[in-house]
Amino acid sequence: MATMPADRSPESTLAFLRDGYRFISDRCDRYGTDVFTTRLLLKRTICLRGRPAAELFYDNERFVRAGATPKRGQRTLTGVGGVQGLDGAAHADRKAMFISIMTPSAISRLGQLFDDEWRARIPIWERSGPVVLYREMARILTRAVCAWAGVPLAESQVNRRTAELHAMIESPVAIGPPHWRGLLGRGRGERWAGDLIERVRAGTLPAPEGTALRVIAEHRDLEGRLLPRRIAAVELLNVLRPTVAVDRFVVFAALALHDHPAWRDRVGESDETTESFVQEVRRYYPFFPVAAARVRRSFDWQGHHFPRGRRVLLDLYGTNHHRALWPSPEEFRPERFTGWRGDPFSFVPQGGGEHLTGHRCPGEWITIELMKRAVTNLTSAMAYDVPPQNLALDLGRMPTLPPSGFVVTDVRRTA
Repeated sequence: MATMPADRSPESTLAFLRDGYRFISDRCDRYGTDVFTTRLLLKRTICLRGRPAAELFYDNERFVRAGATPKRGQRTLTGVGGVQGLDGAAHADRKAMFISIMTPSAISRLGQLFDDEWRARIPIWERSGPVVLYREMARILTRAVCAWAGVPLAESQVNRRTAELHAMIESPVAIGPPHWRGLLGRGRGERWAGDLIERVRAGTLPAPEGTALRVIAEHRDLEGRLLPRRIAAVELLNVLRPTVAVDRFVVFAALALHDHPAWRDRVGESDETTESFVQEVRRYYPFFPVAAARVRRSFDWQGHHFPRGRRVLLDLYGTNHHRALWPSPEEFRPERFTGWRGDPFSFVPQGGGEHLTGHRCPGEWITIELMKRAVTNLTSAMAYDVPPQNLALDLGRMPTLPPSGFVVTDVRRTA
């Protein structure tokens, strides 16, 4: 039995927070391996990257998700009791609930709402000074996803709800006030969502058939019971929050167009070219750093022992930048996705494996649709200038973003 390489530090939590997206890959490169063990949050943890590792990680016979995500992440980002922490039949049942919401026609409808909100803002941007794209996209996406999900949202509530959803996204690995804001945002968000669930069940709030609010409010588990109010609230937020988080990918798409201006004309050539550009943005730029699981029962893999209960982290960013999978991974090359047939274990920006049976995020379809529409709006619906600003990405910050939020000026309608 081979000895699994071990990180030299007796406790690597601070190094993880410092190194961020590069934590696993830097150590894999240092030790000449795609698997090593370390200690994070005082617990022995196995870290993996690469396609074989991803295929292993998404084997539901070998891994479970229950108890894998640290409590601080559940209490801010995902919510306690949500689909991400379920396994087996319970996970399949809850996952089917989400899949039922995300039909092709429903996703297209969300995309149209996003377009309508975006184009309604262009005249306002024309009359204003500098526009911070990140802030604008957050509010646009909040309005669009709430309308799509059947969630009533007064204009006076938009900033508040957007801030709460952002706080959840920003806080899982944050320390001090940012983490406290995430806890506060999670609490307020669950109370708001729970009230909506109860009103639908009581018949005092109409929710259109097929919308996320109605589907989740009426969903019954494997024993025929309605989801508890708090769990239903968590799952409703698991529709709203990830959709608002696409604002980061929209900023990354704008950054890619700015850094690679030749693609501004090319993305309009065909839907396939636009999608190739979007997929490369998702591969190249950092979104989720890692995914977590626990070993279901002890097993050996590639000469290494995985003991029962051990936490395992899959390096999503590192897998998307693995030299064995992506030639010149640090170069932005959308053409690498031309004719690409898809591989659920080498391309993992929002998790890997199968959507229907595994833990790959079904919101990926929404992300691609919204990003394609964003790229079209950025290149065809408006023109703008990009003034000097700090657009550098700090890979030690999770989640990361250009410090400026991507500022544009002199916005003009072109369509």
